[in-house]
Amino acid sequence: PGVAAAQKAAIEVLMEEPEHHAKLWENTNYFRKELQSMGFDTGDSVTPIIPVMCGESSTAKAMTQALGHEGVMAGAIVFPMVARDKARIRTQMSAGLTRQDLDDVLAVFERVGPKVGLI
Repeated sequence: PGVAAAQKAAIEVLMEEPEHHAKLWENTNYFRKELQSMGFDTGDSVTPIIPVMCGESSTAKAMTQALGHEGVMAGAIVFPMVARDKARIRTQMSAGLTRQDLDDVLAVFERVGPKVGLI
């Protein structure tokens, strides 16, 4: 019952406050565009879950570790969750993130990407 009530409340907020949905897509489009402009491969995703394609699992793990050292938490999706050469970093957008939040994270991606050979 508690989970159902929470889901109902979330749907009501989305219906009554459409600005959250709009902000989510604004953040998603901005973050994806900026990653791509730096040279990152964001795959084929068209959702607020934006992958950063890494190829080998070891590269995804190194990227996750480098991001973590700079205060950015992002999950590595590696074999056997994906094919051996399709490892990726999983980023997920939120309507609660500010442009400054996104820019701070993008700056970290830009710093660590070359260190692991992604850009």
